Amino acid sequence: MEEKWFDPKVIEKEYREGVTYKEGMTERGLYKQAQMNERFFCGDQWHGVQCGNERPLVRHNVIKRIGDYKIAVVGAASVTVNYSADGIPLTAGEKDRIADERQRLSDGETTGEELSDGERINLIMGAMGDYFRVSAERMKFDDKKTAVLRNAYLTGTGVLYTYWDESLQTGLYADEGHTAPIKGDIRCEVLDIENVYFGDVGLDDVQRQPYILLARRQRVDDIKRRMRRNRRPQDEIDSIKAEDSFQYDAGENVDNEPESTKKAIVLTKLYKEYDENGDWKIMAVEVCGKATVRRPWDTLLRLYPIAKMNWESRRGCVYGDSEVTHLIPNQIAINRALTASVWAVMAEGMPIMMVNRDNLSGEITNDPGQIVSVYGSLDDTIKYVAPPNFSPQFDNLINGLITNTLMQSGANDAALGNMRPDNTSAIVAVREAATMPMQIVQNRFYSFIEDVARIWAEFWISLYGKRSLRIVDKNGEWYLPFDGAQYRNLLISTKVDVGASGIWSEAQSIQTLDNLFAAKIIDVQQYLERMPRGVVPDLNGLLRDYKERAAQQQAIAEQQAAKQATEQTAMQQADPMAVAQQLPEEYRQAFAQMTPEEQAEVARTLSM
Repeated sequence: MEEKWFDPKVIEKEYREGVTYKEGMTERGLYKQAQMNERFFCGDQWHGVQCGNERPLVRHNVIKRIGDYKIAVVGAASVTVNYSADGIPLTAGEKDRIADERQRLSDGETTGEELSDGERINLIMGAMGDYFRVSAERMKFDDKKTAVLRNAYLTGTGVLYTYWDESLQTGLYADEGHTAPIKGDIRCEVLDIENVYFGDVGLDDVQRQPYILLARRQRVDDIKRRMRRNRRPQDEIDSIKAEDSFQYDAGENVDNEPESTKKAIVLTKLYKEYDENGDWKIMAVEVCGKATVRRPWDTLLRLYPIAKMNWESRRGCVYGDSEVTHLIPNQIAINRALTASVWAVMAEGMPIMMVNRDNLSGEITNDPGQIVSVYGSLDDTIKYVAPPNFSPQFDNLINGLITNTLMQSGANDAALGNMRPDNTSAIVAVREAATMPMQIVQNRFYSFIEDVARIWAEFWISLYGKRSLRIVDKNGEWYLPFDGAQYRNLLISTKVDVGASGIWSEAQSIQTLDNLFAAKIIDVQQYLERMPRGVVPDLNGLLRDYKERAAQQQAIAEQQAAKQATEQTAMQQADPMAVAQQLPEEYRQAFAQMTPEEQAEVARTLSM
C-alpha cells in the first residue's frame, strides 16, 4: 500500500532526511555552525576554550560591528508596496476618476460616477497597497524585517511565516446590526532556518518546492488540548511525550529544562495537492511523533506562506551562506593577539615574584608600602622574573588585522562614519560609494518584501471574503468595501518602491527640495508633501492650514477678477455716439473729428 504524503511515518522520515542534510553542511553542520555564529556575534567568543580565569580574555568584537552596520544599511530604507493586476491598463484619465472615487468613499458618500471593471480593479489594487501598510503596522512588520535580516546574517537564511489566526478579533461586522462579528486575520512569525526543511534542497525557489516542513517545539499540554479540539483518538493523545533531546532546534541546548515546560516537536507539513487539470492548492497537516495533531486541511491558498531571504546564495542549494562563518577565524586571531598583548604588558608591569621563604619572617602580599623582615642577604630572598622582550610591531599586527577585516567586509571608515565632517557632499559621495556593494544584498531583501506582499494578497483574496479594508492615506482613515472572491482569478504583481534611508539621504532630500523651491520649480504644497517623515512636526495639520488659506486667497482673487471683468465688459460695451450726445456743444465737434478708436477710448474713460 502506498504511503500518503500526510502519513506521520512519511513526514518523520522526511524530517530525518532534512536533518541529515543540514548536519552535512559546512565543516560543523548547520546547527552547530549557527550556534557558534550566534555566540561570536553576541560576544561570547571564548566559549569552550580552557584558558582559566587568572588572566583577562580580551574581546574586540569586529563581527558585531560589521553585522550591525550591514543590517542597518540593508534595512534602513523605507519601502512602499504597490499592487497591480496584469492585463488591466491604467490611463491618466482613469487615475483621475479613481482618485475622485477614493475621495468620495473617504467622505462617506455612497453615490457617484460608476467605474468600469478595470477601474474598479485598479482602485482595489491601489487600496491594497495602503492596506499593506496598515497590516504591517498591526503586525509590527518592521521588527520582523529586522529579525529576518539578523537571522540571514548569522545563519545565511531568514524566513518569515504567515498564517491565518481564526481567533483574532477584527472589530468588523458582517451586518449593520453588529450581531455577526468577523473573526480571523493574518499573523506573521519569524522562523529560524534550523527549524525549516525544504523538500528539494537543490531548488532555491520556495514556490516550486514539493513540500515544506516546519519543526516547532511546543508544550505537551498545548498539543494535547489541540488534539482534543480536533477530535483525535485518545490513544494518539496519550502517546504524546516530552522530548529531552532537541539538538536540532535553534538556539542553545538546555539539558535541565524544567518539567513544567517540557516540549515535544510538532511537524507542520505544507504541500501541494494537484487535481486532474494540473491545478494545485496548498494543503497542511500537523503531526507529533506517530500521532496526527490535525488532519490535512485546505489552506485555501495557492502560494506557500513562506518568504525566504538568503544573505549569500549557494549554487544548487536552497539554504544561504553566512558571512559570520568566514569572519570567525579573523575574530579568533584578533582576540588571541589582543590577549597576548595585554598579558605581556601585565607581565612587564607586574612581573612574577620569586621568594626564598627561608629568609623571611612573614607573608608577602606585594602591596605598596609593605615592610618585609629579611634574614640574610636581600638579593638571595626576593627576585623578579624578567619577561621576554615584546616586539612593538605586535600592536601594528593587531591594528592591521582589525582594519583589514573591517575593510575587506565593506565596513571601512567612510561607511562607518569615522570621518571628519569637513565637506558634507564629499562624505556623502564617499559613503554611497562604500555602500554600493551592499546593493546586491538589498535587492535580495526587497525581493523578500515583494514575496511577503504577494503572500499577504493571497490571504486577502482567498480568506477575507466580504469585509471592509481599513485605509489610511492623505484623505484620512476610511473603510473600503472588499470582496476577495472577485479578484481571485487575477494575476497580481507586487513592486517595492524604496524611499530615502538614513540621515545622509534625508539631508540630501531636504537640500534638493530647497533647491527646487528656490528655483520656483515646486510650490509650497509640493515642498511640504515631499519632506522626509518626522522632520516637520504635525505636517498634516500644517498642510491642511496651508490648503485652507490658499483656498481663501484663491476665492478672493476670483472675486476680484470677476469684478474687473464686469467693469471691463461694461466699458467695452459703452456706445461712443451716446456718450457724444451727453457732451457740451463745444466738445462735440472735436469728438466728431476723432478716429473710431479714439472715440471708443474717450467713451470708456467717460463711462468709468
